[in-house]
Amino acid sequence: MIDRSRLGESRAHPPVRAQDGWEIAAADAGMRLDRFLASKGRLGSRSRARWALERGKVVVNDREASPDDGARSLAPGDRVRLWMDRPGSAHSRTRHVVARGSDLQIVYEDDALLVVNKPAGLLTVPLSRRPDADSVERRLHAHLRSKGKRRALVVHRIDRDTSGLVVFAARADVQHALKAQFERREPERVYLAIVSGQPVPAVGLWRDFLVWDKDDLMQRPGRAGGMRAKECRSDYRVLEQFRAAALVEVRLVTGKRNQIRVQAALNGHPLVGERRYTGQVEVAIPFERQALHAHRLVFRHPDTGRPLRFEAGPPDDFMGLIGRLRLGQGTIEGRWSSK
Repeated sequence: MIDRSRLGESRAHPPVRAQDGWEIAAADAGMRLDRFLASKGRLGSRSRARWALERGKVVVNDREASPDDGARSLAPGDRVRLWMDRPGSAHSRTRHVVARGSDLQIVYEDDALLVVNKPAGLLTVPLSRRPDADSVERRLHAHLRSKGKRRALVVHRIDRDTSGLVVFAARADVQHALKAQFERREPERVYLAIVSGQPVPAVGLWRDFLVWDKDDLMQRPGRAGGMRAKECRSDYRVLEQFRAAALVEVRLVTGKRNQIRVQAALNGHPLVGERRYTGQVEVAIPFERQALHAHRLVFRHPDTGRPLRFEAGPPDDFMGLIGRLRLGQGTIEGRWSSK
């Protein structure tokens, strides 16, 4: 089962200085967390308290506090700690950038980078052939300009109809450092996919050679040793089986365009909702997009070297599809031909 629980609770700050922060005494019970942080001898202002909460620098009872927790009342015995040199975690500082009537979730932001939970249907960056199309990059530009900052710089991309985590840099040196990590295949990139049929074995490796077709803008099967063929590898693990499909976790070893989509099809199990890479399998399970979600992203912060780990639960349409499949809806016809 997929854990979709959101960020945890938090409560208080203390007057008695503890080894790792403060412990709330009875005299301070009922005080708002943000006011406690803003008091003299701590952060000294509401703006600094808000900044610390937004960037995940506040830990209450061993849980990271979110900006919404600033209004929570403290209770006797609550433990509050400031972790000012922390580069951040995946589980808070969620904000929303609104553009063209829909929300873009920023799950992490600091002076170096932003991590976004992209909705399906939104481009990561603008395309030359679609100059008027909306994109994450455009929305982040507007967000950063409103704060007097520069443009958002793309580090990696996910497909328009794929939902989930993607990272942008706020500085050119950070973009260069993060891209170098991706080129060295250091980041952990884990996707959730719903595929037709049931992969056998349930845990394995997809290894294929692909050639990018610049005219049709899609991957084509290649062969080992081919001049333009690139080796693509993905580890997969079946998480849940349905009558006509399976929920699969896919961990990218390499990272090529459309890699999971085309490899799933080449190995006999195209994604539910896939319209481009289907082979000869007709998947009679209705879904408006390819059922693919960028679930987990782990990389090193380029300024501090510390690991950052982010997870984003699947969106409602993805979870709704799982619910229908659990009820036994959907059939599969046809068979994938040889490569």
